[in-house]
Amino acid sequence: MSTVTAIFLLTLAIGLALQLWLSARQAAHIIRHRRDVPAAFAGRISTDEHAKAASYNLARLGVERWDLVLSTALLLAWTLGGGLDWLNAQLDLLGLSTLWQGIALVVSVVLIASVVDLPLSIWRTFGIEQRFGFNRTTPAAFVKDRLLGMAITLLLGIPLVAVILWLMDSAGHLWWLWAWLVWMGFTLFVTWAYPIWIAPLFNRFRPLDDHALKGRLEQLLTRCGFRSSGMFVMDGSRRSAHGNAYFTGFGRNKRIVFYDTLLDGLTADEIEAVLAHELGHFKRRHIVKMLSLSALISLVGLALLGWLSRQPWFYHDLGVSEISSATALTLFMFVLPVFTLFLSPFTARLSRRHEFEADDFAAEQTDARHLISGLVKMYRDNASTLTPDPLYSAFYHSHPPASVRVAHLEDRLAVDGA
Repeated sequence: MSTVTAIFLLTLAIGLALQLWLSARQAAHIIRHRRDVPAAFAGRISTDEHAKAASYNLARLGVERWDLVLSTALLLAWTLGGGLDWLNAQLDLLGLSTLWQGIALVVSVVLIASVVDLPLSIWRTFGIEQRFGFNRTTPAAFVKDRLLGMAITLLLGIPLVAVILWLMDSAGHLWWLWAWLVWMGFTLFVTWAYPIWIAPLFNRFRPLDDHALKGRLEQLLTRCGFRSSGMFVMDGSRRSAHGNAYFTGFGRNKRIVFYDTLLDGLTADEIEAVLAHELGHFKRRHIVKMLSLSALISLVGLALLGWLSRQPWFYHDLGVSEISSATALTLFMFVLPVFTLFLSPFTARLSRRHEFEADDFAAEQTDARHLISGLVKMYRDNASTLTPDPLYSAFYHSHPPASVRVAHLEDRLAVDGA
């Protein structure tokens, strides 16, 4: 066994063991506190509601563990198990050009991964979500969403893959720099196009028609200096009972979107506070910062791929015998997450810091008590765990734990009231 193979297997094993251990800690912590409503939520969330959330999150953890084991086995099958070589050999029989065979290889891998993921996806939707009263998706709608999502992925992804593979073969050793420019252009285009062209394919969006609420929210937008193409209500209730709010797009295509389930569950004061939190991400330039970080990471990643693609050991020591741009790209997509997994705590911490900053902004623009009450309702209605394991939360969660977040807002209220 080569050194590279040993490092890959060791890192993969450590990553899998770490994730299973964290999952076990999370499950044990939730079970231990199943009937213990945190003090910050006493009187706001009942013991039965807290216990239901515990059962819901335990069920989700069980599926996540199966997903971890299955994805690890599939990764080994693709790489050291010779799966990528076998697929390449089958495509050789078609007599395609180098470029088209490369595209076919990447597309085939994506399609196979989607098929392998299908059973767990079905179980999440019609098993767990259905059992806990969240699922409103019909089997027909589920199939339609999967097929439509795959069609859009192929429609957008095939040209992108074709350009990148062409650059890898034709643009010299600095192909990765040109590929990065293409990738950034693609990312910005999709971000711009998503609100008006992609999202409406899956959901219906109608303008917010509550004139009193709309006028109030427009005043908040004016105070914050935020201009958008409108406020819309999404028919999230067609698929799920979960509620949320977000804004998307950039430039003239910025949209503020509320799930209809969210509007049904919150008061006008709470909706305004939740929107102020979302606007806090805009005012504190979190979106720009995260896009910049993503651009830097993708640049480093493509530069690394540019170097690895010229190293014979990268292929041979990871189970691939045929050296080509397509196998380099596909192999890199497989292997990179094994090593970047250990960066998760750092990106999660940055995201949690942004959430605190957005909460602070919301508390400046609205009454923090309304944000607290709105968050409590969202935690309750979404069956979010109020008692996550600290290590699990630190490793994975992009938002602060519920108790910590509410305590932070209550501290602000105490300071502001002093």
